Amino acid sequence: MAIRILPPEVASQIAAGEVVERPASVVKELLENALDAGASLIKINIEQAGQKLVEISDDGSGIPAEELALAVERHATSKLAQAADLFDIETLGFRGEALASIASVSRLTITSRPAQAPLAAQLHVEGGRVGAVQQIGAPVGTMVRVQDLFFNTPARLKFLKSPASERRRIDNLVVQYALAYPQTRFHLYQDGKAALQTSGNGRRRETLAAQYGAEIARQMLEVDYSERDLQVSGFISPTALTRSNRREILFFVNGRPVQDSALSSALLRGYHTYLMVGRYPLAALFIDIPAEAVDVNVHPAKAEVRFRNPETVFSGVQNAVRRALLAHNAAPRLDQQVRWRPPEPWEAPTAPDPAWEWGAQASQADLGTPLPEELAGLSGLSSPGQSELPGERPPLLRLVGQIANTYLAAEGPDGLYLIDQHAAHERILFERFMAQRSKPVSSQTLLQPATVDLPVHKASLLNDHLPTLASLGFQVEAFGSHTFLVRAIPALLTGSDPAAALHVLVEDFEEDETPLQAEVEARLIARICKRAAVKAGKSLSSAEQQALLKDLEACQAPRTCPHGRPTMIHLPVDTLERQFGRKGAR
Repeated sequence: MAIRILPPEVASQIAAGEVVERPASVVKELLENALDAGASLIKINIEQAGQKLVEISDDGSGIPAEELALAVERHATSKLAQAADLFDIETLGFRGEALASIASVSRLTITSRPAQAPLAAQLHVEGGRVGAVQQIGAPVGTMVRVQDLFFNTPARLKFLKSPASERRRIDNLVVQYALAYPQTRFHLYQDGKAALQTSGNGRRRETLAAQYGAEIARQMLEVDYSERDLQVSGFISPTALTRSNRREILFFVNGRPVQDSALSSALLRGYHTYLMVGRYPLAALFIDIPAEAVDVNVHPAKAEVRFRNPETVFSGVQNAVRRALLAHNAAPRLDQQVRWRPPEPWEAPTAPDPAWEWGAQASQADLGTPLPEELAGLSGLSSPGQSELPGERPPLLRLVGQIANTYLAAEGPDGLYLIDQHAAHERILFERFMAQRSKPVSSQTLLQPATVDLPVHKASLLNDHLPTLASLGFQVEAFGSHTFLVRAIPALLTGSDPAAALHVLVEDFEEDETPLQAEVEARLIARICKRAAVKAGKSLSSAEQQALLKDLEACQAPRTCPHGRPTMIHLPVDTLERQFGRKGAR
């Protein structure tokens, strides 16, 4: 094929693909322009997850009428004059590509008025075609309306996630900038409903409550560390407050949200020996260094940076985290535990449902304390001298007693069985729940509804899963933008903290895609059973031990808990005889 110069509109759409990946990309670029303009109030209005409308208005310095048409040209910027300025950037934007890229794949309208101008100027751009500048009455500042995003590149629409997922991306993004700029008021509306409103009073902890919830925001530890030209500030979670993934670890470099695996590693080194394997803290850390010491021109979306002296920055983050933990090393609080009672007599289902054989694939992080290597993934012991459980089901067992208030010892015709009471009870409750899923789950109505405040993105997740929770015995209703009332909980959770139970379930929701409904229900049921099951360290009466053993024998899959952890190990008689020298030692 012959080499040719691409038409300007095609080149613009190709460039837009690097900058504008989804509606959240539009929000990011326009937010940065508003912050660079010195705005003290930014209003964001989103319709249909940003595909129909993204409108951002601010009270910043505005754009003069004679420069408005130039603002939508490629590589037009007021923030750089020469190449050397790339290594001393103190603004969020600098390339001059954002407005041109957005305008090439949408119907864009800019209305702007500087303080000294009597009237505002307005400009329409449709698919890269620039109209004439018109005068119009408007307040000081700038308003950008982006309508029908990707209307001229429909293939791009197919790569967007679900509307709920795209809304959550926008929510998370706005909260991050609100954290970085607490002196600026942010008002976010999704389809006419207020999703976030900050006061702009400069108090980051208030904004932190919008990200993590009021209770978590109160627990977060403040970080304040300075070393030469490096300053690290922000908040980290205490050692008792963790997550199973790194999603809630945020870093900001000179006010810019960044993604950096090395910074995450430095943070985790600060927590070294303080956290269990597979658990991660919550954090929002702000790193301030001289502009010439960081290169922000390494990623099209400006999401990555490079440091001139990375070792200094990483050691600074590690030291800042460690000092904050040592300064606030309070004893962790105990969660309210469920009081276990012997279950009512129950008839086991006639056959197991293969659709629910997913538990063995659960992540190690969800299992709590990591299993010893020789136990991981097995139902019984695999080392020499010990055996896996004979057959698919254990034989009838005679209870011997309880060991360390954690394990039951039972005798079978083929040897000794040691049973983990917590894992066993999880399996019992899980199969009971699954047997009832074809009919309404028994619920316990609360005398006083429990109020639960959730972060913006988790509130959106919970709204999407309210029907699923209702089918599992929860009665939860919205009570504001990100506040919920728990009016009833499953009968299995009677006696537990309803708010804490709901928080545990929300943590397990998938944020990226909408998985199969069956997978969601199974995962949540396993979570419910994990919380309701009798805990290790709980002393059980003889009747309670007998009831637990009898119900485990009736289970269809008694050898593992719903998360894949073994419920029992088996010591055959011949193993005991060899250990006591009765066989093979003559």
